[in-house]
Amino acid sequence: MKKIIDSCTRGLSFLIVAMLAAMVVLVFGNVVLRYGFNSGILISEEMSRWLFIWITFLGSIIAMRENTHLGSNFVVRRLPPAGRRISLFIGRLAMLYICWLVFSGALSQTLINVSVGAPITGISMGLFYASGMVFSVAGALVLVGDLYRLATGSMATVDRYIDDAGEQA
Repeated sequence: MKKIIDSCTRGLSFLIVAMLAAMVVLVFGNVVLRYGFNSGILISEEMSRWLFIWITFLGSIIAMRENTHLGSNFVVRRLPPAGRRISLFIGRLAMLYICWLVFSGALSQTLINVSVGAPITGISMGLFYASGMVFSVAGALVLVGDLYRLATGSMATVDRYIDDAGEQA
């Protein structure tokens, strides 16, 4: 199972790199064409905005999986082992609830905008808002796995969520 999850994470990383490269080519190409040839790529701004949103949400999935999101745990580090486990468990439950909020909001926006085309490309705006649904489903799966490991694992498993510098890793 770990190999499958790791390969999915690696695949997401490659997808993000490809999207970032496309974004750089579109924006740089547009700048060169605009200033050098008084022309431009019509879809550049819209597509780079879409790519940026998708990169942000896909990168958040990877950050959640690798436990590299920002956090502060100066209080959690001072708790006894059982307190650390409980507070991390409660934190993951709160994050799971936030994933539900993001999913329900993104689903509503996707359904509202599925028949609305983007101004330049005409692509359904539902695809734009679907990025939130992809993030929230994948993030919820990561969080459920974290909750399972916190509930059944040793203290070494719990402590892996907290690095030595005192910040949540």
